[in-house]
This record gives sequence, structure tokens and C-alpha cells, in this order.
Amino acid sequence: MSASYKIPESVLVVIHTAALEVLLIERTDKAGFWQSVTGSMHSLDEPLRQTAAREVGEETGIHVGTDPRVPAHHLCDWQLSNVYEIYPVWRHRYAPGVTHNTEHVFGLLVPRDISVTLAPREHTRYQWLPYQAAADLCFSPSNAEAILQLPQMLQPMPQ
Repeated sequence: MSASYKIPESVLVVIHTAALEVLLIERTDKAGFWQSVTGSMHSLDEPLRQTAAREVGEETGIHVGTDPRVPAHHLCDWQLSNVYEIYPVWRHRYAPGVTHNTEHVFGLLVPRDISVTLAPREHTRYQWLPYQAAADLCFSPSNAEAILQLPQMLQPMPQ
């Protein structure tokens, strides 16, 4: 795939607190479009976990694994993926004929008072919301569904 085109494989990272509050960020290119952190792989061999940590750092200034308040094990692969049709407004970013993206879902547990520094070219505002309200505000159905999975994902896994 050409370096000039986005890879149609991405991550969605639901950043949340232990109290089930979710961080949402508003896109600069679409006012009123609220979402979790998302981003495409930079190369076909980039591990998804690395993509998730990189995108969180780029979009929020939260540095997984290097900030002692956000250890690497707080980034959890939820083992969920969604295949969805790329919105026509963004298809020009992908190779001709690419119409669908595969999105891999991660969760990231952070303290509520973590400092958030948005990438000004990508996002204008952020807010913390209870998870149900955050899901209601998301423009993306797959993002909303991922957020609604949050309570289940925080339950201890059976042995």
C-alpha cells in the first residue's frame, strides 16, 4: 500500500476512569462530531497495541507506559473488532476502491485528573462523561457500542 494512503486497519481506544467516565474529543474537521481516540496503523507491521498507544499520545498527550500514572498494562485489548464502511467524506484518504475499515477496540484506564493536551489540528475540545452519556454523544455507531461495553470489560475474567 502506498505511503500516501491510509491503511484500512485502525484502533479505537476508549479512555476511561475506574468510575466509568469516558473521555470524548471533538473533531476539528466536523464540529459536533465527538469520539474516542482513533487512528490507523502507520505500517502493515506496526503492532496494534503500539498503534493504540501512539494514537493516544498524539491525540491526548497521555503517554502510555512512560507516564507512571498510566502503566502499559492499563491499555487493554478488548479482543473486539468492527468492520465498517468508511464515510464517503474520508474515502479519499484510502487507496482507490477501499470502502471498508477494520477497527480494533482497546480500553485505557486513567486517573480522572490526568492532564489532557489535544492535538489542535485534529481536535478542538474534550469532555469527561458517564459512559452512557458518552455513548449517546458519539457520532460513530461502533464507537458508541464500544463505550457501552465498558462495564463488561472491567469485570474480572473468569479463570
